[in-house]
Amino acid sequence: MWAIAREIIDANLYMTLGTADRDGQPWVSPVYFATADYTNFYWTSAPEATHSRNLAERPRLSIVIFDSQAPPYHGRAVYLSAVAAELAGDDLDEGLTVYPGPRPGATSSTRDQVTPPSPFRLYRATALEHSILCPREPRQPCPLHGIAVDHRTTVSP
Repeated sequence: MWAIAREIIDANLYMTLGTADRDGQPWVSPVYFATADYTNFYWTSAPEATHSRNLAERPRLSIVIFDSQAPPYHGRAVYLSAVAAELAGDDLDEGLTVYPGPRPGATSSTRDQVTPPSPFRLYRATALEHSILCPREPRQPCPLHGIAVDHRTTVSP
């Protein structure tokens, strides 16, 4: 099952962050991401972006990575429960070794591009739990649980 999660993560350039403000109002945002270990996920954003402001107040978030081009009833996704933070110091240096990753068209980022006076910062979400949609044929029960509706199963790196 972990191989399925890795395949989905490796095949996608964007993840969707699910954050909430101090009143619990939800907000979702797609961001380009990179990871080297499938546990720490990096992206850049402006600190004034709604999701960045939300994370400054409430660092817990959910993340989903999925192929939006999959045909109906064939969707596969990785879901993460995570905690996120804007990076500084040694964490920032470590993050810059991973982000933006070895992907077509990606060029390395520098400290100057993610520190003041630049309008962008580097963020990291550390996954606390990974889950995937249980693999099954459309409208058939999954072989693991015998359930014929979409449901998740926890996987570990």
